[in-house]
Amino acid sequence: MVGRTGLYALLVANAVVVTVFFVQAGFASNTLIVLGRLAGLYGALLMAFQLLLVARLPWFDRRIGMDRLTSWHRWTGFSVLWLLLAHAVFIVFGYAQSSSLDPVNQLVDLAETVEGVLRAITALAIIIVVGVVSARYARRRLAYETWHFIHLYTYVAVVLAFTHQVAAGTTFSSSSVATAYWYGVWGVALASVFLGRLVLPLWRNLRHQLRVTAVVPENDDVVSIYITGRDLDRLPARAGQFFLWRFLTKDRWWQANPFSLSAAPDGRTLRLTAKRAGDGSGALRHLKVGTRVFAEGPYGAFTTLHRTRPDALLIAGGVGVTPIRALLEELHGHAVVIYRVATDQDAVLYDELRELALAKGAELHLVTGPAVPDRLAPRELARLVPDITARDVYLCGPPPMMNAVLGSLRELGVPRTQTHFERFSLAG
Repeated sequence: MVGRTGLYALLVANAVVVTVFFVQAGFASNTLIVLGRLAGLYGALLMAFQLLLVARLPWFDRRIGMDRLTSWHRWTGFSVLWLLLAHAVFIVFGYAQSSSLDPVNQLVDLAETVEGVLRAITALAIIIVVGVVSARYARRRLAYETWHFIHLYTYVAVVLAFTHQVAAGTTFSSSSVATAYWYGVWGVALASVFLGRLVLPLWRNLRHQLRVTAVVPENDDVVSIYITGRDLDRLPARAGQFFLWRFLTKDRWWQANPFSLSAAPDGRTLRLTAKRAGDGSGALRHLKVGTRVFAEGPYGAFTTLHRTRPDALLIAGGVGVTPIRALLEELHGHAVVIYRVATDQDAVLYDELRELALAKGAELHLVTGPAVPDRLAPRELARLVPDITARDVYLCGPPPMMNAVLGSLRELGVPRTQTHFERFSLAG
């Protein structure tokens, strides 16, 4: 809540400041030009905010979670696209009203005569392409690596848009305070990305020197990878979090796979447990002991940091048991664990869960069977956990199961502040 409130307050405060600078700079005589300039300023502010969302700064990530930051990033991205389109359309049509040129020729004239406009057109074209490939229909049909490579051109668009603002922005140059403000906004945003996406991961990996120490098949489709390194007691990882793992072999070094920790960090070893979901995850069982590992993270707010009650309910579905198993190891207080799978054979890490439950005095329920009827419907959950509204609830599993359980929790009256989940499409 603190992280979300802080981000909202930061955005609103900066929007107010931008509006004040815009008013102080004075209005153009053409209403369309006024609207275009205002849309451009808000678009520039949101573009800088976008960089903050993707910077993966630990303070925000631990309190908000990468899945929510990613969701905000998506919607902010489309808002940037529409604001910059509005900026371009209003400016071009506004100037066309004041001249004898049609909009197309007016755009050409602006590109030829006004410094920075051609760079702005290029930036807008890049943002349009990124927006198109980020639409759900296109995103589902692109390999992650292809989508990510195209997405990287957004940084080119950011640089081009900033130089356009410096060259042609009337508000940017209206006063020394406004100029200093915009340099500060872009400086903080770019520095956050540089720190969170480059400096911090490089520094941590140079410090910890991670290597694979064991590869243990759990069943035909699931494998656990044990990793060790130097000074792991100083790595700020918590149960429930995940890393983006790169295993530095000649055929895998370029692939980053997001997997949760399946055991609470103990300062000596990290463990991930992955289910075969394609060639990348399927090849993990063939890793050699001693393979170097480059890990980005830890990421995620699915931790005990947000607990509000002394007792907890942990609900896992399928391989979503990995962060749940780690959380059970770290939790204090009474816990109830519900593990939902299709068959007993699908219950990965069940023996570990059972031993942990016995050691910690927790209740463990293995719920098996087909998806219909729903064995985690409100009545079933209330039967298994009569005091469910007095517990923090941690939930991780496949999206359909999570959606169904979240609906059950709402129907049972479990407060949202006691419901903790992250959609581990990234981290499952």
